[in-house]
Order: sequence, then structure tokens, then C-alpha cells
Amino acid sequence: MSTSEKKDTTQSKTGRSIDKRTQSLFKILVEDYLKHGTPIGSKHVADRAFFRISSATVRNIMASLEDQGLVVSPHTSAGKVPTEQGLRFFVDSLISMEPLDRRVVADLSESLREDLSPKELVEKASKLLADLTCFVGVVTTPRPEQIELRQIQFLPLTQHKVLAIIVVNEREVQNRVIETEKNYSNIELKEVANYLNQEFSGHSLMAIRQQLLDSMRQDQQEMNRLMQIALDVAAKSFAQESELDHDFVFHGERNLLGLLSSSEEVQVLLDAFRSKSSMVDLLDRCMASEGVKLFIGSESGYEPLGEYSLISAKYEVEGSIAGAMGVIGPTRMPYQKVIPIVDTAARLLGKALDHTHS
Repeated sequence: MSTSEKKDTTQSKTGRSIDKRTQSLFKILVEDYLKHGTPIGSKHVADRAFFRISSATVRNIMASLEDQGLVVSPHTSAGKVPTEQGLRFFVDSLISMEPLDRRVVADLSESLREDLSPKELVEKASKLLADLTCFVGVVTTPRPEQIELRQIQFLPLTQHKVLAIIVVNEREVQNRVIETEKNYSNIELKEVANYLNQEFSGHSLMAIRQQLLDSMRQDQQEMNRLMQIALDVAAKSFAQESELDHDFVFHGERNLLGLLSSSEEVQVLLDAFRSKSSMVDLLDRCMASEGVKLFIGSESGYEPLGEYSLISAKYEVEGSIAGAMGVIGPTRMPYQKVIPIVDTAARLLGKALDHTHS
């Protein structure tokens, strides 16, 4: 994530300019709030400033920042804490990134080994993010265009039911029970599997689906029996709702549960992580951004995560965007530490996945 060059004045989203001295004091307030989680008083900020300033002057400056919506007083007699808008201004304009410890980089590199399968790599990456940040690590599986068919096999079960055994990306196996329009013999299913393996092995699932859809638009009366059977069983095997499709894994939800005060809050959070469509949609939105993408609090538009922040980055496989990964934690998280971890992990995951496709 690039940070803009620090200027003498910077505009907040309110459109009002903030001079360099005020930026410095605001940065002290935010950094200490992120570290301690308590309201920060004017005297504390004045004592921490690298220039001489009275607590009364700081108090006036903080009142101005409150008028701009950047800070708020939780209680009348308390100090100030940054608002969502204040955190956004801090991250966009004032944050000082901490260089990633070489031991952390080494741990990520050694754990995301090139000999692991894509599924194992995604699981490992999610757990690493959770362990390194003490928050929740989420990683989407590679998008369908990055999932390639290696082999397919069909076994007859009962009437109108067939077991499809699909091998993708070298080692991942998915078993699917599909309902067919007719009953097929074991010999017929073997012939169809041989045909599909010959025609589609090495092709992406997305490309296979499209080709099957194009074939289904043709006059099936003119097709030979093998093609008719192939369309019947293959179209269902590669249906859009296949579990091989875009999904996500997460680890570390217990890291957040300790921060919650009621069982209702716990249930809302767990339901949020279990809502596949909402979480995948949120992470997919991150893939459209360059570098690291941040949603702070309500910015995500996903109500269950309204009190949390998501720091995410896309990962690429063979030069194409394949998925996204990120960390979900309280809005009071050490952004300067978490952002480099997510950024580095995304690059290393993509590098490891490159080798599984080569």
C-alpha cells in the first residue's frame, strides 16, 4: 500500500485543510488509541508532541477535529477517540508502516511451500494470517478459471443417480452425486468419462461449463448417443453451484470472540463468517483494487462486520487475479503491522500457487 507524500496541509473528507501541526497531534492520538484502546486526553497528546504546545491549545485543536468528524468524546469528561472517518484519514494520509520482521517473512515463505496443493495452501495461508495477527484470517479459493480438470470418473449408484469423481489441479478430489435423466450402464459411463478426459483434461472448469452450455443449445436429436449421455452427466457435474466454485476458508474466529460482551454478539459474528455469499462477495470486491484494500467499520456495507475492519489484498496466479485474502479484526487494530503482513502473504501465496500450475 502506497502512502502519499506528507504535505504541510492535507484535506480530510470534509474538504477542510489540516495543517502539519494538527496532523502530528492527530497522529499521536490515533496511534496511542490503537495501542491502548482508551480515550486519549489533551495533556497526554501535548506531552507526546515533539514540539512545545500547551494542553489547552491541544484541547482547542481536538475540538476543531471533532467539528470535522475525525474524533469524538465517548464521555463528557473523557479524552478523544478517532471516528471511522478519522481512522480512514489516518490510514490514507498519516500512517507509518512498520517493516515486516525477516523472521515473519521467512515463516510465511517456509509455510507456503510449493509442494502443497492449492487447497492446502489456502488453508495454510488463512491460519498463518490468524496466527500472525491474532485476528481472523480469510482466504478465497482460486476462482473457477484457475481450477483445471485433470480427470473425471463416473460410477453408477442407483436408478437415475451417478457418482462423479472429479480430480482438479493435480490432487484435489471432489465427489458429487448427480441425478440423470436416464439410467446408464457402467460401460456407457466409462465411455463418457474417456471422452470428457480426452476433450477437457487441462481445461478450466469455467471454459468447460461454457462449452457444455454451447453444446446444449444444439439440436440434441442430431447428436450421437455418447454426446447425449456426456451432456446429461457432465453438465450436472460441472454445474455452477459446484463446491469446486469460488469459496473461502477462515481461521482465528476465537481471537475475536474474547472481545465480545454478549452471546448475541458472538452469534452475529459467527453467522457472518458462515454466510458464504456475503463474505465471498465482500472479498471479491477487494480483487478490483490495486494493492491493499481496507474496509473500516461500516464502509464494507456488510452490517455484521460494522464494528470491524477488513484489510485485504488480491493474489495472482500466472499473472491473472485468482482470489483474495485478508484479516478481519476490530477497527482498533494495528494497521501499520497488519497491512504489510497481508500484502506479503498475498504475494507469497500467488508465487506458491504458480508452481502448482506449472
